[in-house]
Amino acid sequence: MSLSERLSEDLKTAMKSGDKVRLETIRMLRAALTEKVVERRGADAEMREEDELSVILSAAKKRKEAIEEYRRVGREDKAREEEAELLIIQEYLPKQLSPEEIAEHIKAVAAQIGAATPKDFGKLMAAVMKDLRGKADGKIVQESVKQFLGV
Repeated sequence: MSLSERLSEDLKTAMKSGDKVRLETIRMLRAALTEKVVERRGADAEMREEDELSVILSAAKKRKEAIEEYRRVGREDKAREEEAELLIIQEYLPKQLSPEEIAEHIKAVAAQIGAATPKDFGKLMAAVMKDLRGKADGKIVQESVKQFLGV
């Protein structure tokens, strides 16, 4: 089942159950996916899986940033709303890797490309994120790469 089909099914379920947060979040995701289709190739084009993933990742990142900002200005109520939406969005993301799995992957990629010094940060980060996009939070990967290289 494609992501769009899954969202449609979940939308129906949310409508029947009366879960307003889930309903609005799914509507937002469907709108973002439709916008991406129109932007990319026209309304009748098929979405590739990586395009769908990029839309979901973008939505999750926006929520994380909003949570940080709301907490920074003392709006805990708004931060909780964003957290509820983020939890729903994360249901549509692939399983996230643990910090240990990320570290293992960094070691393997570093050995493969010969990255060992802080000057290799950009090269290593790009190679690791190419493999881990959607499977790990970029900030966690960045911290792990810095720790690995001693930056």
